[in-house]
Amino acid sequence: MKKAPLFLAILLFIGIAKVYAQQQVKGKIRDQQAKPLASVMVSLKDKEGNILTFSRSNEKGDFTLNVTETETGINIEFSILGFEKKIIPITELNKTYEVSLAESEISLKTVEVKNRPRLSANGDTLNYKTSDFSDKQDRSIGDVLKKMPGIEVAENGKISYNGKDVSNLYIDGDNLLEDKYGIGTKSIPHGAVDKVQVIENDQPIKMLRKNNTSDAVALNLVIKDEAKLKVMGDIKAGVGTPERFDANANAMLFNKKVKFLNNLKGNNIGIDPGIDLTSFNPAATENNRPSNFLSAGAAGVPTLPQSRTLFNKAGQANLNNLFKFNNDLQLRANVSYLYDQRRQEYHKFSETYLGGQTISYQENQNNYINPQKLKAQLTLNANTDGYFLNNAFMAEYLPYRTNSNVFINGIGAFQSLKQDALNLSNDFSYRKKLKSNNIFHFSSTLNRSTQPETLNIRPGLNEDILNNGQPYAGLNQYIKLPTWFNNNYVSMAFPSGKFVQTYRAGFSIQQQNLNSSLYKIQNDQTTELTSQRMANDLDWFKSKLYAEGIYEYTGEKLTTSLRIPLSYNHIQYEDREHATDSSLDRYFINPSINLKYLTSPENYVSAFYAFKNNLGGIDDVYSGTILRNYRSLFANNAPVSENSTHSFGGSFNFRKAMKMLFGNISMSYSTTNLNTISSYTLTNNIQERIVLPLSNQIKSLSLNSGLSKYLFTLKSTVNAGFAFSQNQYEQLQNNQLLPFESQNFIYKAGIEAKLTKFMNFTYSGTFSNSRNKTSAGNGISTNYQQLRQQSGLTLTLLKSVFVSCSAEHIFTHQSSQPNLNYLFADLNVRYKIQKLKTDLEFGMTNLANVKRFEAISVSANSLTSGIYEIPGRVAMLKATFNY
Repeated sequence: MKKAPLFLAILLFIGIAKVYAQQQVKGKIRDQQAKPLASVMVSLKDKEGNILTFSRSNEKGDFTLNVTETETGINIEFSILGFEKKIIPITELNKTYEVSLAESEISLKTVEVKNRPRLSANGDTLNYKTSDFSDKQDRSIGDVLKKMPGIEVAENGKISYNGKDVSNLYIDGDNLLEDKYGIGTKSIPHGAVDKVQVIENDQPIKMLRKNNTSDAVALNLVIKDEAKLKVMGDIKAGVGTPERFDANANAMLFNKKVKFLNNLKGNNIGIDPGIDLTSFNPAATENNRPSNFLSAGAAGVPTLPQSRTLFNKAGQANLNNLFKFNNDLQLRANVSYLYDQRRQEYHKFSETYLGGQTISYQENQNNYINPQKLKAQLTLNANTDGYFLNNAFMAEYLPYRTNSNVFINGIGAFQSLKQDALNLSNDFSYRKKLKSNNIFHFSSTLNRSTQPETLNIRPGLNEDILNNGQPYAGLNQYIKLPTWFNNNYVSMAFPSGKFVQTYRAGFSIQQQNLNSSLYKIQNDQTTELTSQRMANDLDWFKSKLYAEGIYEYTGEKLTTSLRIPLSYNHIQYEDREHATDSSLDRYFINPSINLKYLTSPENYVSAFYAFKNNLGGIDDVYSGTILRNYRSLFANNAPVSENSTHSFGGSFNFRKAMKMLFGNISMSYSTTNLNTISSYTLTNNIQERIVLPLSNQIKSLSLNSGLSKYLFTLKSTVNAGFAFSQNQYEQLQNNQLLPFESQNFIYKAGIEAKLTKFMNFTYSGTFSNSRNKTSAGNGISTNYQQLRQQSGLTLTLLKSVFVSCSAEHIFTHQSSQPNLNYLFADLNVRYKIQKLKTDLEFGMTNLANVKRFEAISVSANSLTSGIYEIPGRVAMLKATFNY
């Protein structure tokens, strides 16, 4: 069984090799002491200097070039940093070329390009010199990252490089923050960072680097030697009007033995400290438990930066500490606690258009929200060429409180929501390289979670549905969902040259109990179960036995990975009150293949195909109705949902590092077949959802592209991007099966410009166009367009005074509604006292004192208009001490 798939894979790659390897040029590269030179770039060029093919020398100094052209006048060029470039003509194809490279001084070239930003590449690592892109006005490394060509920083702090999300942010090679790196980019002073390294094909496990098929991208901040010797940080305090405060304290140390970044902050100026805890690349898990069942309603989030919309009073402690016992063994502790109080005032008008019917409602909400987050993670990591061990224990407690006054179509009510999620988990992973060079791997995950939720509503609503048409005092909805989950597997990898075949087998178990009940309170204060069909006591058991073969090839240009997972899935669920006792058994095979081919030393194309079967969870099969919020009743009348997805796509990434030009384009398409559909019954006061058995299909197409370039003469970084997505799907509303199609076009452009030595300018613009339609009935269609522009001008005066002006403009057009136009402006003045290491700062936000913001949301047959109360003008005076 093991040899057959390997034999097929070998035949595949031999076939590919024969296409390209018609003839070969071989040789050996040494230095002047006759020592082999590894990683030398070997390029075959024609007489015009065009690259025909390329390769790199291995650790023995050997190189091989596959030649597909035999014309005369071709040469081989040898280049590597620290040695003189050498070019030799090709006289014989079968000859073994012995090449000796002489060392060279590279400091003279650095003098020639003085004051000109430059990048240097070393294998899969691209180096940005921080000082080449920083200015006096910049504070943190995040300010500088935005100016680096090829790197994009989103509003929430998420970083991407040439169209790919960054998986980790290392600090001198250590993963102090995991993927919650937002606090790092905001806090680490750019003056402490010597250079920023982009690591393509990042593989943090040392023993897997030889046959590396990873396509992850990571950033590494190389800390200056002088910054490693001391504790750095800052302390900030600010007060303002009306009744505003802002405080922040950072302490950090980055030396070889100890690294820490600890932060305390609090404010009521609309800045959410919880953004620092955002996990930008959460790991996929088989434990597909539902998120919270209950909510306080449908108050959305306006399409504005949160700092312009949030009424809050928040405090947070974020402690990140790493201790290295030696170069291969470390212990990391990440502990955080967030306490927040928020206020939200929201007005909403919504219309849904059906054949011969329009469903509409008006809604007002005043919400008082108290989210808290307590999380602690302890990680032990040992990483050597011979073994790898990682154990991460995590405890998380998420109390969440909401009190809300709501008015829907003129009917008022008060609701109180209480949620107390608790999550405990341990992830263990151990790899061992055996004497045969085969690699053994054992992994185990154990998770325990609880999700108690309570929603109280006073007085009772929708009495015609819930209380036989009689007024009543209130409703109490209770939910409990304890979950156990365990996943274990073993694997063995067999490396052989450029091939690696891996076989793994394991099992997973998920056990849950959904207990829910909806009680009504009569006007005489007696309490009773609303009805037996509005309660659940559902036991759920899901197990999976699986085996997988993974076949990987890592060549000089071609990297491929073929995965063939097989699984047996068993589900058993029972609810005696609803006479439910069902089981399901399924065998799945979910193959996938990924390919990456280097078309040149800096460019590559990639492609993928995947087929995947999925089974739903406990959220799909409960029969008793749950009051999800004050106007939504959800239930199910269908078997376990099943879906199968075919997906494929490809991308082309290119760069010219020396010219600081980066670009990418990608496409993906998928079709998903489902066996169930959600049926919605909509009225002016309530929506009811029930899941029914009905086959349907979803089709999705997406196209993305991006371009980034540094303009040397203008000392500016410009970028542009385009995105298109199309989705086709069906919805069942009021017994009408409606086919929908949505299309979204997004155009982006921006510039980070240094106009003069004392003046910087930034601009970014995004135009989005959303088209939605349904082909049923009267063929309703909607078209929504929005232009959002942000700009900023920063002046440096008298070397120590910095003046910043910024503006944000939002224009929204929807054919059936009046146009919306908003302009926000901010002003900030900062004075730096060098001797005291202190900054004094005065700032004003929302100079125009805008206090209401309207946002429109559209789909093919619905329109929602929301009006939000937002903070008006705020003035702040701050002092920051740096140490």
